[in-house]
Amino acid sequence: MPTMSDIIGSSRAQNLDLQLQLLGPLFRNTAKSRETKRELGRAEGLIRVWLGGRILHLDSIRLRRETLGMEKSIFGIGLFIGAIAFRYGYDCRCRTAELLAINDSDFYHSKLVRFYKRIGFKTVHEVTGSTIGDIPHMLMWGGVGTRMDANVEELLIKWCTRFKS
Repeated sequence: MPTMSDIIGSSRAQNLDLQLQLLGPLFRNTAKSRETKRELGRAEGLIRVWLGGRILHLDSIRLRRETLGMEKSIFGIGLFIGAIAFRYGYDCRCRTAELLAINDSDFYHSKLVRFYKRIGFKTVHEVTGSTIGDIPHMLMWGGVGTRMDANVEELLIKWCTRFKS
């Protein structure tokens, strides 16, 4: 399983600088170009304590448009940003990572869902806003989309070879 040092070392080999910032249960991790020092993407979330244990709640993951023209794929940069969050969640004893693939448009929503499934997330609920049961999801996530979960340890094991520096 990759350590935080493995992930950071591997990102440096890709000319990325990864940083993790913490404030209580909240976290923000960023990926910057080591050449230009410009931020290429970020993830924000928190560690949530729940009845079944701690949950890594991924509130937002954003990648800059300029990453489209880079040699590194968005999948690669997104994977590094996610890996820092997953490793932090694992170190905080989280078993589950949760997110909402927001449905702002059908085109981008389907791409998000494919991206997260490829990484290892599974669909747990379609939040459409059409039922009373969607209200808690909409209050928690601030919109409609596909609620997805993944096992944090399985994600790290699945992608461990990607983070060999």
